[in-house]
Amino acid sequence: MGTGIEGDVVTYGAPHEGGEFHLGPVDWEETQWHNGCAPGTKYSSAARAAEGQLLAGLWQGIPDVTNYCDACIYVKTAKGKSAVLRVVTYGDTTPNSIDVSPQAFSILDTGEYPRSMTWQFAKCPDTGKMFYEFQTGASEWWTSFWLRNARSPIAKVEVQSPNHADWTPLERSGDGTLNDAKGFGKGAFSLRITTLDGKTMIDKFEWPAAGLAGQTLTSAGNTP
Repeated sequence: MGTGIEGDVVTYGAPHEGGEFHLGPVDWEETQWHNGCAPGTKYSSAARAAEGQLLAGLWQGIPDVTNYCDACIYVKTAKGKSAVLRVVTYGDTTPNSIDVSPQAFSILDTGEYPRSMTWQFAKCPDTGKMFYEFQTGASEWWTSFWLRNARSPIAKVEVQSPNHADWTPLERSGDGTLNDAKGFGKGAFSLRITTLDGKTMIDKFEWPAAGLAGQTLTSAGNTP
């Protein structure tokens, strides 16, 4: 998928047109709805701090919508307002519409109705390193994690580990987790991240002494 430049923002692919932005609300505390990209215990404090308050929920009709958990989108309204928002959920809206956090709404809204806009996937602001939040049930026999704070939208994540001599793709679940049903196996492992524009990076980890369950492992950096 090709990239483009919109002002100072790097964008990916064609705009999603014909939708509107609404006040969801989308928020970390889930005051109205659960965030689809979060565990039942909500987003962690580390993820909230890294990903900020400008949040969005996508229309669930987008193909493979769960692939875009924690990606960013660039939103531009018909009135000329714009913002880069972090995707933390998805749900049932009109086609190509989005829900937004109150902080995002205050930037985008000028009192118009309908609240027409277009959006594209975009590079996120630089807020530090990526990190991997492993599920509380993760182990060498079943391995599952969320990838948080990536700067670029992710096309795929692969693992190389004691159970996988060759790079093996991980599967996305409905909550945005990346999963290996057979598990990594116990020992050092590597994760290869490929972005929407085909760039790659690799993180290498030793097996944590306490195992993977509930661990947060920090990347060496972030996506290109």
